[in-house]
Amino acid sequence: MHDCLYPEADDQLARMRRELAPQQLEAFRAFSKQAFADGALGRRTKQLIAVAVAHVTQCPYCIRNHTEAALQAGASGQQIMEAVWVASEMRAGAAYAHSLLALDTLRKSGVGDAR
Repeated sequence: MHDCLYPEADDQLARMRRELAPQQLEAFRAFSKQAFADGALGRRTKQLIAVAVAHVTQCPYCIRNHTEAALQAGASGQQIMEAVWVASEMRAGAAYAHSLLALDTLRKSGVGDAR
């Protein structure tokens, strides 16, 4: 057996999580169930949002789980990939927007003229 950054879920790990914090696990499950229940947004839309967010947070477990859930909720491969592209744009857009912090620091340090 080799160490892996992202271990596969197995019965022992699930049992440990359940036994070490049972109340928190139950509260999380209830919260998750409610968050993904049909409401103003349908289950498919919520799962597509989750796919996008999972890519931004870069959680491999969430990416796999919510991609599968989106498919089960009726999302197409094209819809899933568009959600991933929206996530990509948001992540790139955040870096672009935050460049103002670096530029402001440059300006304050006297390197304001980048020419």
